[in-house]
Amino acid sequence: MPKYTPQPAFVLIRPQMGENIGAAARAMWNFGLDRMRIVAPRDGWPNQKAVAMASGAGRLLDEAMLCDDTKVALEDCHFVFATTARARGLTKPVVSPERAMQMTAEKIAEGHRVAVMFGPERAGLENDDIARANAIINVPVNPEFASLNLAQCVLLTAYEWQRAGAQVTPERMDMAKTNWAEQIEIEKLSTHYEDRLDEAGFFFPEHKAENMKINLRNMWSRMPLTRADVQMLHGVMRQMVRWKERGD
Repeated sequence: MPKYTPQPAFVLIRPQMGENIGAAARAMWNFGLDRMRIVAPRDGWPNQKAVAMASGAGRLLDEAMLCDDTKVALEDCHFVFATTARARGLTKPVVSPERAMQMTAEKIAEGHRVAVMFGPERAGLENDDIARANAIINVPVNPEFASLNLAQCVLLTAYEWQRAGAQVTPERMDMAKTNWAEQIEIEKLSTHYEDRLDEAGFFFPEHKAENMKINLRNMWSRMPLTRADVQMLHGVMRQMVRWKERGD
């Protein structure tokens, strides 16, 4: 059995044709997804037509969670998307499949369980289903022919999931023989600048001086400084002071 990988659950709500369930399983497995949930399939379960269409993805059908209703299928999830061409009068965030899978990757990385609902072939998800979703996935298709086959919609969403995973690479910072500055080093840098600027009469007028010093310290705290950065900034200030003293 393949090793478990964090991923969203794809929930087929009241699917009608076994062939479409099997095709959806193939589409999922094409992109490494194997968490299928099936809610009240019209033609019963198990379904031999689904097995035949699934071909090499039959394991997904064997392991699919079979549920009587949408509520049960979603009860362990923290965030749910509904794929639908229209919100049907419900106020919901609407996102593209690409953005939805980016959000899914982010939420799963935070430890959340995410589900994506796909409606029955004939009319799609009903309002009672959509009302349970946190957001809607809307595919930018031809408005004059907006209907997508169940397996097509699953395939498109699964593809975007793979893209999201492939594009999300850990951020790397090459430290170039240095380390991040510690707070005590930032504090000393802040004090150095504050003292020298005070001597130069920078904090003027007097009634604004305290806020100016706070803003300066806040600026340092926002900057991701390395020890090399801190040393250079100390050197800049020391050199400016020496230059001024030579000018005198």
